[in-house]
Amino acid sequence: MNIIVVGTGYVGLVTGACLATKGNHVICVDKDQTKLDKLAQGILPIYEPGLDKVVHDAVTTKHLSFTNNVKSALTMLAPSSADQRTLIFIAVGTPQGEDGSADLKYVLAVAREIGQELQQPAIIINKSTVPVGTADLVKGEIAWQLFQRKIFLDFDVVSNPEFLKEGVALDDFFNPDRIVVGTDNPIAKEQMSALYLPFVAKPEQLMIVGIKEAELIKYAANAMLATRISFMNEVANVCDRFGIDVEQVRSGVGADSRIGPAFLKSGCGYGGSCFPKDVQALVRIAQSVGVDPLVLNAVEARNKKQKQYLFQNITARFGANLHGRQFAVWGLAFKPDTDDMREASSIDLIRALTTAGAKVIAHDPVAEEMATSIFSDLIQDGKLQLEHDPMTTLANADALVLVTEWKEYQTADFAKVKASLKSAVVFDGRNHLPMNDLKKLNFEYIGVGRR
Repeated sequence: MNIIVVGTGYVGLVTGACLATKGNHVICVDKDQTKLDKLAQGILPIYEPGLDKVVHDAVTTKHLSFTNNVKSALTMLAPSSADQRTLIFIAVGTPQGEDGSADLKYVLAVAREIGQELQQPAIIINKSTVPVGTADLVKGEIAWQLFQRKIFLDFDVVSNPEFLKEGVALDDFFNPDRIVVGTDNPIAKEQMSALYLPFVAKPEQLMIVGIKEAELIKYAANAMLATRISFMNEVANVCDRFGIDVEQVRSGVGADSRIGPAFLKSGCGYGGSCFPKDVQALVRIAQSVGVDPLVLNAVEARNKKQKQYLFQNITARFGANLHGRQFAVWGLAFKPDTDDMREASSIDLIRALTTAGAKVIAHDPVAEEMATSIFSDLIQDGKLQLEHDPMTTLANADALVLVTEWKEYQTADFAKVKASLKSAVVFDGRNHLPMNDLKKLNFEYIGVGRR
């Protein structure tokens, strides 16, 4: 099939590259020429395990290419047959607006450009995470631009939300739990079904639903996952008060087949590009139709408080005045296997520590470049230092603080860790480190809900 993907961010690049592996002719569009130049050299704008090879192979076989505007992409993709419509994915950002709602300016700008340049029948696919009713706005914008040009083309707008987890996005795309397509158009249904047939093992994995239902499914799914995390973090705080182990509680709860173990791990708060933004967006969606989002507000409130958890434990142990103290921080990305630091708990912690007078020496396997940009002020002031090796963060540190659960941290030589630290204190913000092994080495171990 002929496919255009507008946006080469996380969703757009993964979508374009993966679709190209099935023999489709895919052109990714991005206005950032610098990014396109780097992609042409095999330099990806994001870190995602395995994606560099998929992109390289797709480019080599000429199933994937790049351009900086929709017009040239449409020119490059001549219709393959009279009844085969060009598929145009919109995969641009929907940043959080000042009121917490999703800002659709980039989505509508793409729709406007499509309407100004479209010359053949097409199916426009919203891949971006958008509020209920966005498909109607996109369709209206395209139709208005076509009307002004006095061109009348057969086109339709489909909702096709993404469910990619950073760090395992390729597996999610090639082996999806489900693929949701929102459409009431028989032609769009047929073509979208044909597009995704190579990616599903069972017919029921491809879910054809209403357009607005598809738009809401994405928000509801992320809000549910965020709710499970915040719920277990609240339980962890109860465990702290009783002096019991939340990990045992979690195992017992997750063993219930009605609940399951996924997304029940306690920690120092969730982050990333999806959960914080999507929970707040769903709050605004609910409020816009007169629904008081009691549960969603509580999920968000608990997460904000949970991001203070590590700092509060550190000051409880070392005092509120941290001048002269130094802390080693392991992990900066919001989760392992990504360099994404959007809404990362490490940001809240490091800024709180340095504001209280401490110096921080930090490490992350892949997010160092991102951290250099985010913390440029602290680095310049000498309050934060980034190291390439996690062990070099430990010298003269009063404690080790784990924020991101990278596997390599779990297998560190903790006898050497202890020898390097000024005091054998570990704050485990993800309950990731081997607690019993650390206790045998006489570490003072402080986890989340594991007092």
